Amino acid sequence: MPLLVLRCVFMMVAIGVATLFVGMLKTYISETYVPWLIFVGILGLAGAVIGADIFIPRKQIDIISGVYFGLLIGTFLTYMFMLALQPLLGPLPENKLAHDVAQLLIGMILCYTCISVLLQTKDDFRFIIPYVEFAKEVKGLKPYILDTSVVIDGRIADLAETNILDSQLIMPRFVLGELQAIADSSDKLRRARGRRGLDMLNKLRNNPAVDLKIFDRELPELANQAVDMKLVLLAKHLGGKVVTGDYNLNKVAKLHNVQVVNLNDISNSLKPVFLPGESVAVRIVKAGEEMGQGVGYLDDGTMIVVEGGRDHVGKEVKISVTSVLQNSAGRMIFGKYSAA
Repeated sequence: MPLLVLRCVFMMVAIGVATLFVGMLKTYISETYVPWLIFVGILGLAGAVIGADIFIPRKQIDIISGVYFGLLIGTFLTYMFMLALQPLLGPLPENKLAHDVAQLLIGMILCYTCISVLLQTKDDFRFIIPYVEFAKEVKGLKPYILDTSVVIDGRIADLAETNILDSQLIMPRFVLGELQAIADSSDKLRRARGRRGLDMLNKLRNNPAVDLKIFDRELPELANQAVDMKLVLLAKHLGGKVVTGDYNLNKVAKLHNVQVVNLNDISNSLKPVFLPGESVAVRIVKAGEEMGQGVGYLDDGTMIVVEGGRDHVGKEVKISVTSVLQNSAGRMIFGKYSAA
């Protein structure tokens, strides 16, 4: 009901504006049909605005705020320009038409320019009506900036489906370009990895619970930088976190005091904890590098190096855990074959 009342009032205002506009121009127009064309045209424009409002039910507050403040700033600048141009346009009563035309043209150009600038920089600031709040990004505490390895890995899509990610996911345009280059590679393995990454991106985009955004702005500080450094600088610019599975990128980001979400660390933290002395059943799948060693894997992919397991390749044996090595690159368990 409030929207219906608003639209009716808007149409009445449009009729009043059209009548006023025709009254202003009737002394300059000799043809009788032109005022009617102007009147109908203004009403048609008002109807088009209402139609667009009806067919676009979901509005984004950052875009609306950008348009709102862009119009305010553009109107103010138009007023200032008209004060500066008044001596050039001459006295107002004798040159009213020149004043009106100049004001309309300047207002149109300045309002468009101000709105355009605010919409293009809405990632740096946001405007909230009726007050102005300056903040990085719109959704979540800190956005997550994805790198190539984490998209190809695919676990980020599975993690997003758990609804644990409550911040915006940022896919930089340069990372997407690198992903597309991998997908177009002549190497079969690289091409398959690249296509898997693109499939994961589509999976994220189609997830209604995920806010995925392609960041395509070209920041001056990113020019002539390697992809890893671009990711770090972009995360610092947006005040976000780099999501990666790359061990080297993890170290570079920490050197620049940029927070990192390493999927390997998350995966390792969720794996079962084995303490020295515990018994574990594992199947030996191959010989190890050292004399007498055998290598097996748990169901989650954790590698187990078994001392005295070389003679039991292809068999499932029980081992006693001696030590566990864990870092951002993964987890490795060392154990000793137990005949019992």
